[in-house]
Amino acid sequence: MTADELKSEADAILDNIASMGLNTVFFQVRPSADALYQSELFPWSRYVSGTAGQAPDRGLDLLAYWVNGAHSRGLQLHAWINPYRITKDGEAEWAALPESSPAKQHPEWVVQYDGNYYFDPGLSAVQQLVIDGAEEIVRNYEVDGIHLDDYFYPGPDFNDATSFARYGGDFEDIGDWRRDNVNTLIAELDTALHELNPDLSFGVSPAGIWDNQSSNPEGSETNGRSSYREIYCDSLEWIQKGTVDYICPQIYWSIGFEAADFSVLLDWWQEAVQTSDVALYIGMGAYRMAEAEPGDVWYGTDELGRQLALIDDGKDIQGEVFFSYSSLVNTSGATQLLTDFYEPKQTDEGLTQPEKQADTLAEIFSRFILALFQ
Repeated sequence: MTADELKSEADAILDNIASMGLNTVFFQVRPSADALYQSELFPWSRYVSGTAGQAPDRGLDLLAYWVNGAHSRGLQLHAWINPYRITKDGEAEWAALPESSPAKQHPEWVVQYDGNYYFDPGLSAVQQLVIDGAEEIVRNYEVDGIHLDDYFYPGPDFNDATSFARYGGDFEDIGDWRRDNVNTLIAELDTALHELNPDLSFGVSPAGIWDNQSSNPEGSETNGRSSYREIYCDSLEWIQKGTVDYICPQIYWSIGFEAADFSVLLDWWQEAVQTSDVALYIGMGAYRMAEAEPGDVWYGTDELGRQLALIDDGKDIQGEVFFSYSSLVNTSGATQLLTDFYEPKQTDEGLTQPEKQADTLAEIFSRFILALFQ
């Protein structure tokens, strides 16, 4: 795409987001070990020019354009990064990475898993790279937050036995060591980012199931993939220690779904944050509507409407995040649903859209949207 086309696309997306009554954009600026902004640490993403390492047309700084565009519309913009993923399309993507990529510069940091490549979270140098990358964004751009997706360890059979043997220390269980590695990264990011900007919002969107009650008495009454056991995210620890400003669990199932009931998980996460100062934003699976066929509970907008009503009745919920923007605009009736849902709230609050931009963390977000660039 040309620079003018990239700008036009951004303008259209941001206009639509503002018109729906939403107030925040989560913009994915590092889909893998790359950047949708000018970086000295990561190569330009293939998503801006078609070729990894190649700048967009006319050197357009895409993140700067999005930040300015969001703020001019009264929206916040949070930079969304995937901390450890290097590729998502296998060998071809790996081969196309420029030699300047930190993954190519440091092959000793890289682990191959299930046809893709990841940085090893057990290495302190890798953790520092993630921190340095987030700090670079905050130093150079007026982003309102840094957001991490749930891409940590990709699975239980991740090949990090060598790292565990070298750095596992007193940990008898590799799972506990992996969780400690992730906890350390989250805590150090929290400290580093808030030293740069005390008002910055930092948070993570883990999988919707922390752990199942069948495996852990503290877990939820669910039966699905848990972030605690399978990707080694102990989000309860982050909440209890206050190392995130918010938590955004991806509760991407329907109300009444037997294995993972939206309403059951909604209650569980409210209980998890109720004695903390960590804000709870509910990650909503809008993409389910876009993928649904007639007869599916997600077909149309009724399920999303029911979930919004449940959230509205919650006591410890400060907002919701829709994944993703394209799912909303590609589902008939979805944008109107949100417009109708949020317009009365704006009237009740007595706020115009530009006034809705929060200045500090003390001002609570109420509505979010994830803008996925891929």
